[in-house]
Amino acid sequence: RRPGGLQSYKIVMPVEDEPSPPLRTHEGYEWLYVLSGRVRLLLGTRDLTLGPGEVVEFDTRTPHWLGNPGPTVTEVLAIFGPQGERMHVRS
Repeated sequence: RRPGGLQSYKIVMPVEDEPSPPLRTHEGYEWLYVLSGRVRLLLGTRDLTLGPGEVVEFDTRTPHWLGNPGPTVTEVLAIFGPQGERMHVRS
């Protein structure tokens, strides 16, 4: 559990592409903004690759996994919030 409302982090992700990673679930809501590199997001049945300047938001009760498919280190801004919190983003 995280105290309070929204929590924000800058995350540096090393290259780690797993062909069939385990999907996880937990309470909350998550927003990611890719600063550099690429992020692979498995979200339910979807397999997405995001690049710099792209953003995603999702309910963390949906089975998910995040990884860096390479070839370089990835940096993202992440915001984690309690269930029911929503933020609207424009693409």
